Amino acid sequence: MTCETTAAEEQRYAELQLEALDCARRGDRNALLAEMLRAGMPVNLADHKGNTLLMLAAYHGNADTVALLLDHCADPDRPNARAQTPLGGVAFKGYTEIASRLLDAGAEIDSDQGAGMTPLMYAQMFGRTDTARLLQSRGAGRGWGIWRITAPLSGALVNLLRKILA
Repeated sequence: MTCETTAAEEQRYAELQLEALDCARRGDRNALLAEMLRAGMPVNLADHKGNTLLMLAAYHGNADTVALLLDHCADPDRPNARAQTPLGGVAFKGYTEIASRLLDAGAEIDSDQGAGMTPLMYAQMFGRTDTARLLQSRGAGRGWGIWRITAPLSGALVNLLRKILA
């Protein structure tokens, strides 16, 4: 016996996938997203750029959605098509609380975000001081030489430019 889906069913599933991605991105419909996950929506569902539900929630600062997805065993280290992980995204944005949750869930602290960059390098380069301190307190960046000097200087330069342009 084979089980075939209709074109209408496939279309509806595609719509539900887009809805789940939007829920993660916006962070304002966690009850709906939780119901979708309970009904079988893959927790590591990704968009066309490889951004998972967790990456979208984390990057957009949706701490409650991140917690929901991690509770459903989302992969904290799954990179997108640009080799960026959720931890790299929150280090870039400066979402320290979410970075802590990702680390508690087992995210790789020194994961390569592309071109040899790590989450700590992002945090330092973009002046995300609190996030950088958290990452360092958890053991990030031990042993990567010249970046200990240049990444903080890059972060200071970014902060200076923000003040000048503001």
